[in-house]
Parts: sequence; C-alpha cells; structure tokens
Amino acid sequence: MGVGVSIFILTLGAILKFAIEPDVFGDAVHMDVIGLIFMIVGGIGIVLSVVLAPRRGHTSDARLMHRENNPPEI
Repeated sequence: MGVGVSIFILTLGAILKFAIEPDVFGDAVHMDVIGLIFMIVGGIGIVLSVVLAPRRGHTSDARLMHRENNPPEI
C-alpha cells in the first residue's frame, strides 16, 4: 500500500467518522467505528510506506569498469 492509497483510506475514514451520522444504517452498522478503523489503518500505512520504502534514485556503489580489447601502448 503506497502513500497515496494510505492517504485515501485515512481521508475516507475521517469522512465516515466525522461527516456521516453514526446511525445512518441503523444500529447494526456503526459508521464512526468503521471510520476510526480506516483512519488507524491509513495512518499505519503512511508510516510503513515512508519507513520501509526503498530510496528512489539510489544508485549502487558498484563502479563500471570499461575494458578495451586493445590495451594502450606504452
């Protein structure tokens, strides 16, 4: 899960938690609890994406050695 997906899930959770009435679907579904769960999952996803993501543009330390078939004359 990337940072973009994590932000989307976090935003969706905030909408479900704060913008929708908790009893919209009756007593069987608690939208505020689902929103809180989405916000926690989104926050964990952002942290893991930032911490565990490989560095982009990181090059290896191996050096390319150019060899010719004809060595230079001394």
